[in-house]
Amino acid sequence: MSARSRAGGASSAGGAGLDLQRLRGIVQGFSRLRLLVVGDVMLDEYLWGEAHRVSPEAPVPVVRVQRESRALGGAGNVARNVVAMGAQCDFCGAVGDDAAGALVAQLLAELGVAESGLLRVADRPTTRKTRVGAQGQQMLRFDHESDAPLPAAAGRALLRALESALPRADGVVIEDYGKGVLQPRWLRAAMQRFRAAGLPVTVDPKDALLPYRGATLLKPNLREVEALTGRRLRSEAELPAAAARLQRKLGGCDLVVTRGALGMAVFESGRAPQFAPAAGHEVFDVQGAGDTCAAALALSRLAGATLFEAAVIANAAAGVVVGKLGTAVASPREITALLPGALRAAREAQRRG
Repeated sequence: MSARSRAGGASSAGGAGLDLQRLRGIVQGFSRLRLLVVGDVMLDEYLWGEAHRVSPEAPVPVVRVQRESRALGGAGNVARNVVAMGAQCDFCGAVGDDAAGALVAQLLAELGVAESGLLRVADRPTTRKTRVGAQGQQMLRFDHESDAPLPAAAGRALLRALESALPRADGVVIEDYGKGVLQPRWLRAAMQRFRAAGLPVTVDPKDALLPYRGATLLKPNLREVEALTGRRLRSEAELPAAAARLQRKLGGCDLVVTRGALGMAVFESGRAPQFAPAAGHEVFDVQGAGDTCAAALALSRLAGATLFEAAVIANAAAGVVVGKLGTAVASPREITALLPGALRAAREAQRRG
């Protein structure tokens, strides 16, 4: 049975009968899958050091830099996690024709992800976020970016790159950071191609909704739910109604809402809401955890998980990365190690009803 068929038949079991061995088997199944990741890629830069004095020039700490590192961020971090979780990956996105863009291409190549889907656009900066930290804490961030729409010719080139990757893909993840690459007209054309290919599509949205009509799964966080519905959530009790509004607008797709330390709320079409709490973990850095969740949810569903099982696995994956500094990834071994805690938390939530 193909990965697409397994994903299509996984929703009927709901969250009943959670089983650790089954969850482990789903994670092991990631290695048979290939995802196409589409969206806003960025370069994450880190300057780490020590700060023991205040500058004589201004009332700011002086950081003595001891270590520098660079990693793929945004949609690039989804690709990193897909590969780290054992699956194969293709990528479609855009960077500037600059040194940062060249480094993004190099980092993708080091992952084993082909550069053919990475479009280099002149007169446009590669999105770059530079973080300065000391004593294990982030102190400052500099952003170099543009949210200007891609030129029409660049959009057409990106569609051609996407089309060439479709025959190899088992599913798609769209990562929208609002940096101008995912324009509504382009998205509608891309969604038509995904539907024609029969590919399930997981969307991590920013502030656009209607271009994603026809998606299989939407994965917003609480702040994004507010932006997408145009309504502030005054309490957790208002979340199911907000989720239902999003589902209606998108034609009935499933939703998983990430809630930080509270875990995930699961809204599957035709079923009552379910909640998958996060097990307690020491948190060093939440940066990039949403990217990890998007990768884990998409891969889990393709590997045959119910939506609730996928949320439990994604909780375990998120627990791995929040325990690391900087943009991080989760391996199958690390996810499997945290599955018992994620499973206990989910079972307790089910018992409470």
